[in-house]
Amino acid sequence: MLIKSTSAAGDGFHMPAEYEKHSGTLLIWPVRPGSWGKDPSDAQRAFIEIARALSPNEKVYFLADSAHFHEAEAALKGIAAVIKIPTNDSWARDVGPTFVSNGSEIRGINWKFNAWGGEYDGLYTDWQADDKAAAGFCDAINKDCYDLGDLVLEGGSIHTDGEGTLLVTESCLLSKGRNPELTKEEIEEKLKTALGITKVLWLPRGIYNDETNEHVDNVCCFTAPGEVVLAWTDNMSDPQYELSKADFEYLSNETDAKGRKLIIHKLPIPDIPICVEESDLTYEFEEGEDTREAGERLAASYVNFYFGNNILLLPQFGGVNVKSDARALKIMSEICPDRKVIGIDSKAILLGGGNIHCITQQIPDIL
Repeated sequence: MLIKSTSAAGDGFHMPAEYEKHSGTLLIWPVRPGSWGKDPSDAQRAFIEIARALSPNEKVYFLADSAHFHEAEAALKGIAAVIKIPTNDSWARDVGPTFVSNGSEIRGINWKFNAWGGEYDGLYTDWQADDKAAAGFCDAINKDCYDLGDLVLEGGSIHTDGEGTLLVTESCLLSKGRNPELTKEEIEEKLKTALGITKVLWLPRGIYNDETNEHVDNVCCFTAPGEVVLAWTDNMSDPQYELSKADFEYLSNETDAKGRKLIIHKLPIPDIPICVEESDLTYEFEEGEDTREAGERLAASYVNFYFGNNILLLPQFGGVNVKSDARALKIMSEICPDRKVIGIDSKAILLGGGNIHCITQQIPDIL
């Protein structure tokens, strides 16, 4: 059932942290030729690997349209439940519901989705199925859903500690293609009432060349209350340097909702930028869809990881960045010693425009 109230907080609901216990995770079967190429099998293998890693400890759901439902069911047999709901692409983080909880019940939030910018700078022109996916999934699992369809927002643009603090980036939330009629203060107030938040931290920037207008989930996230991990580079000639430096300086001078100074863990991006190669250009784009070209730098970041129950799924890019991959595994294992950190070969997901966190959406557990 869609709930018209815009104040989940007024009902006693708040958004839990991703590192809190899940009842499940939502993904979407990847088939769009403009994201995954004419042959999406590499991306599908990565999605299956993620589902297989999660499934021993929580329920895994996939959405698939009618044309690919049986294909997805066969590939995910014994791993995930497949639900017949159409979407335009496979970014569950952004089109799926954001879940809130009051400790004994969970509800979804249905934001307005416009393909990361609508007519101004959106990445494709038809997003109607994506915009209906959140409410459809809530219906399928019998959960109520707040209708916040007047606010354009994607799940990848917010990250919370579960204790009243929310991370966002100014570059994304204040972009002209989302909510140009709202002031920064008005957007902040809507987020507070929707998510049970008391303090919003506005990082200036995200990852260089991130086509989402720099989602926060690619540059910074909470690993525990009072602790964040921030994408970083010491290479002053890299365009990411100034972006990460601005975020570090901002976070260093802020406190969270509880008044704590933040512990900032630096997580270096790949030492060698990952760019689209000629051999990667197997895409088939629709009219009006954002395209790719050889040499284009991709927004590769190890911060785009995902917390599952007792595990952390970390992007790995391979090739010339094997040492960078190993370094990221070591750092995250030290930051999260109570979790098994599992490296996932996610180059195929990166070529689609995102990474592990972008394709997953957590469903919180209840007490």
